[in-house]
Order: sequence, then C-alpha cells, then structure tokens
Amino acid sequence: MPKPDGVVEPTVRLTSGGAILGSLDPLDTTMASGFVAIAPHAFDTALRENCDIPGLVSFVSRLRRVANIRPDGASTMSNGYQNFSADATANVQTLPRLLARYRDPSLHRSLTEIAITVAPLIALWAAMWALLHVSYWLSLMLAIPAAGFLVRLFMIQHDCSHGSFFRNRLINDWVGRVIGVATLTPYDYWKRTHAAHHASSGNLDRRGMGDVSTMTVREYLALNWRGRLFYRLYRHPAVMFGLGPAYLFLLQHRAPFGLMRAGWRPWISTMATNAGIALVAAGLMWLIGVGPFLLIHLPIAVLSASIGVWLFYVQHQFEGTVWEHEPIWSHPEAALHGSSHYDLPLVLRWFTANIGVHHVHHLNSRIPYYRLGEVLRNHPELSGVGRLTLWQSLRCIRFALWDESASRLVSFGALRKRKKAERAMTELAA
Repeated sequence: MPKPDGVVEPTVRLTSGGAILGSLDPLDTTMASGFVAIAPHAFDTALRENCDIPGLVSFVSRLRRVANIRPDGASTMSNGYQNFSADATANVQTLPRLLARYRDPSLHRSLTEIAITVAPLIALWAAMWALLHVSYWLSLMLAIPAAGFLVRLFMIQHDCSHGSFFRNRLINDWVGRVIGVATLTPYDYWKRTHAAHHASSGNLDRRGMGDVSTMTVREYLALNWRGRLFYRLYRHPAVMFGLGPAYLFLLQHRAPFGLMRAGWRPWISTMATNAGIALVAAGLMWLIGVGPFLLIHLPIAVLSASIGVWLFYVQHQFEGTVWEHEPIWSHPEAALHGSSHYDLPLVLRWFTANIGVHHVHHLNSRIPYYRLGEVLRNHPELSGVGRLTLWQSLRCIRFALWDESASRLVSFGALRKRKKAERAMTELAA
C-alpha cells in the first residue's frame, strides 16, 4: 500500500513506550513535532487512510505530546512553556530519578501540617455545633471550610500510604490508620488499591482497580442497551460527583470490595476502621445527640467526598491525557502525560495539599506534598505539562470514553455526531 510522502517505514518497532521517539535526536523530534503541529488533520488523514505501519498512529500521539498539540491543532500549554515542556518530554525516562532528591520529608514540617489541619477541623466542627442553637443555615455554611480541612486530612493519609510523610514506615502506617477513621477510609485496604492505580495508570490492559472506570469507544459500542444505559448513568455528573462519592465513602469502604478474597489484611483494615468510626460516632452522639451529630458531620463527609472524587477525576480525565496498550505503555510517560497539573488558585492549592501537581506526584510518589511546589520552582519545564486551570477543568466533565483511533477522550455527544456522520457517508457511498 502506498505511503504518504515523507513517511518512511521505521526500522524500530514500537515495543516499549517511547522506542521510536527515543530513537530520534532532539533536532529530529523538534522537526517531526513541528510537522504534526502545522498540519495535524492532514497528517492524521494520511496515516489512517494510506499507512499501515504498526504503532505509527501511537507515535504521532507521542509527537503531539512533545509539541503539546491537541488533535484539533491547538496548543495544550500555557504561553512560555512550550520549549521547556518539550525538554521535559524528551527526558521523561530519567525524570523519576531526577526527582528522587525531593523525597526526604521533614519531621517538623509534617507534624506542623497535621496540627494546622486537625486543629481547625475540630474548631469548625465545634463551631457548627454551637451555631445549631442559633441557625442551622449558619452552621451549614461552616461545613464548606470544614470539608476543605477534611480533604486536606485525607491528603495527609494519602501521603502516608506512599511512605512519604515520615521517614519511618510504621509511623506512616499508624498515622494513616488513625486518620482513616476521620476520613471513613480503611487505610491498608485503600493503600493497596491506590498502589494498583499508580502501577497501572493509563494502561488500557490493566484498568479496574483504584481508578475511574473508563471504557473505550469500541467496548461501549459492543454493549447491549442495558450496558450502555448503566455506563451512561455511572458517568453522569450527578452520579459521578454526587451520589457516587457518598456511596463510596459511606458504604463501599465498609467492606474490602475488589479484595474480598485477597487474604485477611483487607478485612482487618476495613473492620478495624469501621470499629473506630463506630466508637467515635457513638461517643459524639452520646455527647451532643444523634440528630445534631448527623446534621453536622453528614454534610461535611458528603461534601468532602465529592471534592475528593472530583480531584481524582480531573487528575486523569482531561484533554491531552494518554492511555496505551501494553507493551507500548510505559510508567514514566503515563505519569507525566497521563496526569494533569491542576493549577488551582493559591487557597485551593493549600486545601488540596498540592495534589494538583499530579504529574510530578505520579513520577515520584515518595515526594511529600509540601515539597511538590519546590519541584516546580526548580524545574519550571514541568509547570506547563498537562496544565489545567480551574475554569478549563469544568470542560472535563463531558469526557466519558477513550477513542483509541484518535488517542483522546471523547464525550457521548461527540461519539453520536461521529456515528451520524459515518451513516451519512455510507448512504452517500451507496
């Protein structure tokens, strides 16, 4: 079959992430990236219609990430960082080792972070109780900052699960277990599922544990109408960010779902956490009453759960993210390009404990969250990679399916338009 002008049969098969890209010198990579940037639609059409080179479409998506170009030809990066980001992409395999020097936590800083998170949370909880006698609506307003501090406490538990908050593993684990009672999250069970997420993020062949369930277009179209309806309901914003988070933290975490037959440890983790939750809840109910306890803590728990799921969602479900099948998938590239840099306003960045610097976190999860800002200051080339503002993140809600042919996330609406266009072309051809 004829090849497009300028496309040469490669001598290296794409057997691991970046094999072809790694074979290019910096000048070749820049020139190829520029070609993709200048004529993205023409190049895509030529590849899909005239070229049968294995792995080359995936190679083009990699070139786009070097040039920070979306399939529509627009840049995904903020002004001023394009060249820096290209350097970061070219050196992706060495980044985890480069960032290892930021792994050392500070005992004083870690203890301070716990204190400035726990103390305000307790104070806000007590203030909500005091305001119940004045106005429930005034009390409910304080649930918003209280939920913010509970999210921050969860992020400390998250760092403990990675062994990054303290030098000692046992201290990390026991601090994480105690915090798990407040966050309604069984520490050891969640630690295991979250480790699976880090080990397989962006891998199309290893989906299903510790991530947001995402189907490919092909998988979705192969479902019957019941399966499609269920998946559409699951991906609906009211379920994904409303009912779903409440179910996850209030009910699903009460048993080790996904690890039911994985030995006694997940069961001990969940049952011990449940016992701790029951003990604390019973004590507070005895102290202030069942009704006041539920009126105070339920809004905090539900709101913080929704915030947490939203953060997790937008960290991997964004325009420009990457998914690959094995053996093309590689952990460093999935970490850098499959995780966003959620560049939030300063106050929100503090409450979310820098979890928005998610690409760096996935590159080296042993870095304490309070050192992630230091990484960006010392390596400004990473600031523009996968950058997503608060306003831009709202557009991510529509994404629902991974389109393997275009190497991008698409919405149900986009799929519907594409199928309609394909039917029209078929009718014209007939």
